[in-house]
Amino acid sequence: MNLTHERQHLNMSRHFAYQQLKKLQQQRTYALQDRVQAVLSNAERLFFHGIKRTIDILGAGVLLAVLSPVWLTLAFLIYKTDKGPVFFSQTRVGLYGQTFRLWKFRSMYVDAEARRQEVIAQARQSGEMQDLRFKMKNDPRITPIGKILRRLSLDELPQLLNILRGDMSLVGPRPPIPEEVQAYSFNEHKRLWVKPGLTCIWQVSGRSNIAFPQQVELDKAYIAQQSLSLDFQLLYRTVGAVVTGRGAY
Repeated sequence: MNLTHERQHLNMSRHFAYQQLKKLQQQRTYALQDRVQAVLSNAERLFFHGIKRTIDILGAGVLLAVLSPVWLTLAFLIYKTDKGPVFFSQTRVGLYGQTFRLWKFRSMYVDAEARRQEVIAQARQSGEMQDLRFKMKNDPRITPIGKILRRLSLDELPQLLNILRGDMSLVGPRPPIPEEVQAYSFNEHKRLWVKPGLTCIWQVSGRSNIAFPQQVELDKAYIAQQSLSLDFQLLYRTVGAVVTGRGAY
C-alpha cells in the first residue's frame, strides 16, 4: 500500500515537474518572440524615419531650387514695405522639447514683437483669444504684403531651410513657441513626441479655424497613424488647402 502511494506521489511529482518545464519552455519561446518582434519593430521604425528623412531632404531641396524666383520676388516686396528685414526668426519647440530657430518671411511690421503683449490683451478682451494659441484674424501688426503671404502660406517657405537642417520635417505637428509649451498639460505635450513639420492633419482640415484642443487630438492621431502613405496624402491635400486659403490668417 505504501509502495503504491509512493509510486503515485512520484508520478505526480514527475507530472508537475514536466508541466513546470513545459511552462518554462513556453515562457522562453514567448520571450524570444517578443525580442524578435521588438527588433523587427525597431528596424521598421528606423527604416520609416530613414526614408522620411530622405524625402524631407529631396523635397526641401527641390522646392528651394524651383521656388528661388519666388523667394527673390517676395524678398523685394517685403523690403519695399518698410525697409525692414526680409526674414523673421523665432524660438520654437521641436522634438521632445528641444528648441530651435524657426525662419519665416517677415509678414509683420518691425515692432511686432514689442507690441505682442498689447495685442494679446486686446484679443483676450474681445474674446478672439480663447485658448493657448495666439491667432487674430485682423492682427494690426500684419503688413499689407504680409496678409497675402499668410493667406497663401508663402511666409512659411524659409522653413524649408529648417527641414534641411533637420529641425523639422515636411509633415508633422506645427512647432509651438516656448510660452505655449509651458502651459501644456501632459496630453498636449504628446504633440512633441515627433519632429514638427510644415503641414499636418489640422492644417488641411481648417487650419486656424480649428480650436486648439481639436488640433491636439488631430496631431495625436497623426502620431499614432504616421506612415509614408499618410504623409503623401497630407502633402497632396496641403496644395488644395494653400490654394483655398481656408483658415489662414
